[in-house]
Amino acid sequence: MDEISFREAILPPSVRELRQKLGQKAKQQKRFRFYSLYGLVCRRDVLEAAWAAVRRNEGAPGVDGVSIEQIVATPEREAAYVEEIQRSLQERTYRAKAVLRVYIPKPNGKQRPLGIPTVRDRVVQAAVKLILEPIFEADFEESSYGFRPGRSAHDALRTIREHLKTGRTAVYDADLAGYFDSIPHDKLIACVRMRVVDGSVLGLIKQWLRAPVVEEGKEGKPPTVRRNDKGTPQGGVLSPLLANVYLHWFDHLFERGDGPAHWANAKLVRYADDFVVMARYISPQLRGWIEGKLEGWLGLQINREKTRVLDLRRHGQSLDFLGYTFRYDRDQYGRRQRYWNLQPSRKARQREREAVRALINAKQCYTPMPELIGRLNRNLRGWANYFGLGYPRATFRDLNHFVRCRLGKHLKRRSQRGWRAREGVSLYAHLQHLGLIAL
Repeated sequence: MDEISFREAILPPSVRELRQKLGQKAKQQKRFRFYSLYGLVCRRDVLEAAWAAVRRNEGAPGVDGVSIEQIVATPEREAAYVEEIQRSLQERTYRAKAVLRVYIPKPNGKQRPLGIPTVRDRVVQAAVKLILEPIFEADFEESSYGFRPGRSAHDALRTIREHLKTGRTAVYDADLAGYFDSIPHDKLIACVRMRVVDGSVLGLIKQWLRAPVVEEGKEGKPPTVRRNDKGTPQGGVLSPLLANVYLHWFDHLFERGDGPAHWANAKLVRYADDFVVMARYISPQLRGWIEGKLEGWLGLQINREKTRVLDLRRHGQSLDFLGYTFRYDRDQYGRRQRYWNLQPSRKARQREREAVRALINAKQCYTPMPELIGRLNRNLRGWANYFGLGYPRATFRDLNHFVRCRLGKHLKRRSQRGWRAREGVSLYAHLQHLGLIAL
């Protein structure tokens, strides 16, 4: 399930004003602990805004099989659904249900576990996130970019490029092993308590952290159920915020007066659990500090096989981050100077080609061409919107060529006589006439 973001512009004015007040209070009093938040979670306008966000995000049903489509079948049922959630919270009868475990394929062929809470649990999590997000946003460091309102992956990538231009070309490229599934519950709750001491809100968070995980049985076997003793499942609405709350303390120590930001003149750029530390030189002291805080203090595990120390000014070295590749390249026009090239990574290009192959295959022979072109255009626009940063022109040109070749073969496959464009019309012109966009 995708991350639910609360765009302030579409929130009800009362909820927007409430979040602003909470954020201002947190900014003005850095040591203040919020002790009375549960009543805000139970407010009807907050729950309605949370339900609207969950409904807009769609997503699959959880272990109870209740889907969003069933809830929105009639306006009366939708209103009664929100009212029932509010009543269960007010009467303290709300109990979190188990999380459904599914797996989604990763680019390297492995599978990523995803936990899907029920729609009801997602609504309550979204309500809690509406209240907690502005409080913790007041504390988060500038080096954190992932799953934060008003910040994006592009912001993180631009910051990395600026640090490279200032000479911080030595990079500690970290990889945390199964971060979301390895966060210690006791330490995470302690981090939340630094700002929130409302026992009822903490009780809700503990319910979600400890909720059983149900995994469907294979080959006719019954489902397996296990309890969580650590981790916050990917797929939960509140999980990205909790993950940021936990790693915030690494950011805080890094930026503090006695941290590497000062004694090593290093810079940290973090997007959720992906981060890099950049400096003029990655000393053993700096590396030891990073690994000691992550493993010894936070109780996380660094994937040593994927974690690397790079010097990007060296020939042949490059940094892959958030789907992009940073490389110190020769000038394209043969001049003596070099430049910091930023372009889609090889893995990102390969994944997009696989996505195009999945859209244009033999099973689509009976799909009308306008419909097929429409699906392709949506995919290509989304990909280009994300990968339009830096210098993507050559990548876009190669992808355009690949798409046209695949469509040319597809047109021939659809026709029993072998398709040919009419005389004087090229394949490019024909596809353009059908509405295919060019990146």
